[in-house]
Amino acid sequence: MGIFSGQLANIVEWTEYRDDVIFWKWHNAELKRDSRLIIRPGQDAVFMYNGRIEGVFRDEGNFEINSDIIPFLSTLKGFKFGFKTGLRAEVLYVNTKEFTIKWGTNGAINIPAANLPGGLPIRCYGTCVVKVSDYVAMIDQIAGVRDIYRVADLEERMSSILNQYLVSAIVREGKDMFNLQANSQAICEAVRTDLDMELHKIGMSVTGFYIQNFSYPKEIQDRINDVAAASMVGDMTQYQQVQMIDSMAQGGGTSSAGAVASDMVGMMAGMQMAGQMMGQAGSLFNQQPAEGGFCPNCGAKVDKDALFCSKCGTKLS
Repeated sequence: MGIFSGQLANIVEWTEYRDDVIFWKWHNAELKRDSRLIIRPGQDAVFMYNGRIEGVFRDEGNFEINSDIIPFLSTLKGFKFGFKTGLRAEVLYVNTKEFTIKWGTNGAINIPAANLPGGLPIRCYGTCVVKVSDYVAMIDQIAGVRDIYRVADLEERMSSILNQYLVSAIVREGKDMFNLQANSQAICEAVRTDLDMELHKIGMSVTGFYIQNFSYPKEIQDRINDVAAASMVGDMTQYQQVQMIDSMAQGGGTSSAGAVASDMVGMMAGMQMAGQMMGQAGSLFNQQPAEGGFCPNCGAKVDKDALFCSKCGTKLS
């Protein structure tokens, strides 16, 4: 289009910048000689001509297209503005900051586990940090056919592939399927590596991947809690005894029953202590020598046929 088209542009800029937009394309207008390019902090401007990258400008500022930009373009270095000639080009503005994306499993994912034919169903959620890393790949795969790409678009793409990477990483790095949080760092790094390789195809890189929480079905979580409590007590028999005593002490929620149960608990504890004392006393009495006895006065060992204690002289019979 020529100078009479009414579409000659004076200013090239990202007029509606938003933090949740990864890139935005300025196009469909011809540039004239005194047109200017504005680049703000956190933006890169990629000049494209006929679908090819001509130059990438990273410094913020206000630049004159004719003198500051065209001399640095690949194939347009000799471009001359004529009376009826404008420069039809596209400028891709790229948001250079890192984007933090919240993610979560759409439903429970089944992790292969022993004695669970259908797998162990878990849910998890966390955050993922990404940024643009390859303009050529991004233009080739996305920006060639789209004028804008939002974080929400990337989230949708990630949600379709994330579950399979989670399952793979948990199987490889989850040493204890019932305590995955203990191995979350290794699991996160495995997912980050796999996801980074996938998003690199569209010019993005994953700089961080974090799992904030794993959750199990209630039945499995209750069982995990029971096993943990049992291990703290020592063994399952003692754990069951503690549960029985706690239940009796609570008395089913009534004050009278609770008082009776409390008394019973006290009696049981006293009987147990008495039994332990009797057992210890019995072991002392049973510590008699094979032959003879002990002096009733000084306690010295004496022979069975001795009439007097050899140590203190006390008469033994």
